[in-house]
Amino acid sequence: MKNPSQSRRNFLGNLLAVAGTGALPFSLNLAAMGTAAAQNAGDYKAIVCVFLNGGNDGFNTLLPTDSASWSEYLRLRTTTEVGSIALPSVGAAGGVLPISPLTAQAGRSFALHPSLAPLKTLFGAGRAAIVANVGTLVQPTTKAQYLAGTARLPPKLFSHNDQQAVWQSLQPENSIASGWGGRMGELMAASNSNATFTCISNAGNALFLSGRKLRQFQISGTSMPPINSLNTAIFGAQLSSTDLGAIISGDHADPFQKEMAATVRSAVSNQAMLAAAIGAGGSVPNPPPYVNPNGTVVANPLAVQLQTVARLIAGRSTLGARRQVFFVSLNGFDTHDFQRVKHADLLAKLAHAMAYFDSTMASLSGTDMRKQVTLFTASDFGRTFSSNGDGTDHGWGSHHFVMGGAVKGGDIYGTVPPSGLGHAWDVGSGSLLPTSSVDQYGATLASWFGLSATQIADVFPNIVNFSNRNLGFMT
Repeated sequence: MKNPSQSRRNFLGNLLAVAGTGALPFSLNLAAMGTAAAQNAGDYKAIVCVFLNGGNDGFNTLLPTDSASWSEYLRLRTTTEVGSIALPSVGAAGGVLPISPLTAQAGRSFALHPSLAPLKTLFGAGRAAIVANVGTLVQPTTKAQYLAGTARLPPKLFSHNDQQAVWQSLQPENSIASGWGGRMGELMAASNSNATFTCISNAGNALFLSGRKLRQFQISGTSMPPINSLNTAIFGAQLSSTDLGAIISGDHADPFQKEMAATVRSAVSNQAMLAAAIGAGGSVPNPPPYVNPNGTVVANPLAVQLQTVARLIAGRSTLGARRQVFFVSLNGFDTHDFQRVKHADLLAKLAHAMAYFDSTMASLSGTDMRKQVTLFTASDFGRTFSSNGDGTDHGWGSHHFVMGGAVKGGDIYGTVPPSGLGHAWDVGSGSLLPTSSVDQYGATLASWFGLSATQIADVFPNIVNFSNRNLGFMT
């Protein structure tokens, strides 16, 4: 049998997480209030992580289109067994969309998936950038070192759960204590008058937002629902709601009951504050209709999540927030089968949601917030260049998007590996050995967010192994 006191601590910890209660010491919360009061009222920054669950296929997201690259692409991705995952060429009906990066890569040209037209517009306008071949790494690694087993590698490569854990925490799954978004938020929590609303997930319990002491605040959909019957009559008896409130939130002598009541009071208070903040951001427009590649209007869950993020940013003064980290997600990227159809819909949802968020930030309650809010994509891993027939299998490195007014947009950061198989970054079936690490990717965002070099080294445990600690895509 487990130690009863340990079980009680675990239970109380879970209650605190549900309540969205920070576990920071009271003295630190006082310091946060004092620091926030001294901050400039216009000093606000937010980072939004869009996690693409399942492993996005980077090869059909960003495509090299020079003659040699395109020939290899068609050779390896055109299949006859079940269905081809190769996309039409530039200029063909429904073909890939050419882009013109500010920095040329000798002899190469590039395009985006046909579903990414809104992102092509953002890229051309300089508000979105592409970071090439990002993935989990412990140290810079060559193919020879990988094959010889002489380099320290992330644990359990190509496994969904493990690589989601390493991407979000930079730690093995069996030793997870916190995520790098949570660690960043925790270090910046002193900028907020209420540390509770520093890290907010609209996609369930996100490892990315788990701090060492500060807990993430979880919401669902467009709000945090209140506790039922505290403000309404129960079976027609108005006094019953008062009695219920007294029972579940009143003070008690028993330590367990006392802690439980304090947690409930905190949850009630936080819900009211969050509802007020969302109300303050009520002018945020609804996402425009999403039309999938088949021409059908359907719901876009990612756009709805980002609408809630926008409302919370609009209500930042109500929450006393000047530094926030958000987490949203889109499911379905494990495209072993029917990839061409599935991936087109998924990328269209991503582009639709990102374009909506950009336009919303452009005039949020009458203020252009784009320079103060940065959105970036992340995923379990990339996929193989080789097709398995009508899909792809688990890979490693992949390409990602960063969007915002503080992004040095219109460019590709990092080298896009050659198309095909057998090159210096192919570790099997076209699975890419990353050329930029998640630590470098995150550290670049953290530097913009306001973390010092010492704090960045604390948040990103592997950054000391890389000479280039800033990939340069942020102003």
